[in-house]
Amino acid sequence: MNSDKFYQIALTLVPNVGDVVAKKLLAYCGSAENVFKESRKSLMSIPGIGSVIANSILSQKPFGAAELELRFIEKNRVMPLFFTDEVYPFRLKQCADAPMMLFMKGAEACCLNAKKIISVVGTRSASDYGKAMTETIVNGLSHLDDLLVVSGLAYGIDVAAHKACLKYNIPTLGVLAHGIDRLYPSMHTQLSRQMQETGALLTECRGGTKPERENFPKRNRIISGISDATLVVEARQKGGALITADIANSYNRDVFAVPGRVGDENSEGCNQLIRRNQAALVQSASDICYLMAWDDETDKKTVKPIEQKIDLNKEEASVLSMLNHKGEVTSDLLAIHLKLPISKIMHLLFQLELKGLVKAIAGNRYSKS
Repeated sequence: MNSDKFYQIALTLVPNVGDVVAKKLLAYCGSAENVFKESRKSLMSIPGIGSVIANSILSQKPFGAAELELRFIEKNRVMPLFFTDEVYPFRLKQCADAPMMLFMKGAEACCLNAKKIISVVGTRSASDYGKAMTETIVNGLSHLDDLLVVSGLAYGIDVAAHKACLKYNIPTLGVLAHGIDRLYPSMHTQLSRQMQETGALLTECRGGTKPERENFPKRNRIISGISDATLVVEARQKGGALITADIANSYNRDVFAVPGRVGDENSEGCNQLIRRNQAALVQSASDICYLMAWDDETDKKTVKPIEQKIDLNKEEASVLSMLNHKGEVTSDLLAIHLKLPISKIMHLLFQLELKGLVKAIAGNRYSKS
């Protein structure tokens, strides 16, 4: 049994501990295993961790469910992705409410950190125009290298995007609102199998989780957070597509919308996004390539590193500067040079790792990502 994954899964199952609190626990304790080995007093010394959460952790109640989930993962060849894993989507990692654990099934070559990732969403009752526009835009993006197209495997625009990707040989990712052992709607089962040949299915839900109503908005935050941009092809004034667009805006990601005819129910949401400056108007793939600097000319330019957009406090900047100067450094050496307690150094390293700026190496060594 993989002990690291066991404790990581267990951490996600602790009552009263959500994604935000779990990240705080990891930052202070250093690993999921250490969280469960801390004393009650030590746990309660962590800001925001009271007796209720401490008791939930020390009860070890999640251990049984974690063992069952680990067996399910191994039996069904599912890849678990913990928040600190190198293959965890780095774009999603920048979102405060990113899930601690993801479960992926599909092609091992499917990269959740592709150079270019776009989500395509829209109404479930898509018109022929909406489906045609989806295929045309996806086809127009097919010349791009290292592209991943993301959607939710739902009826309408979602499935049109996935089908277009298969048609034009683009890896595509289906984000699910249920366990990876089932598919909703079931009629897309064959499509999902084809997608897994070059792409994958992804979910934060444990095996056996049903497609409950509350899971879909949570699923939408993954669709938004994992991508550079979200494209809304057709959308009504209310629905999941607009929720996804709103979340993308809250993450400061680009949002695009295809305009529609005035009075067309399926286009009211897109027109509203454009009218309120919540989405840029696009009519073709070339519009998206231009706005995202994905066209042939700008694609050759150096992409601005993500870390330049991230705010660092003085201590985090000191650690990063030391790593930049030394290359690979142990946490002990960092503590000595920066004259900080090792517990503080571990906390800073973990925070920088969460921000995608630092990576851990064997032998308790660290370097810049």
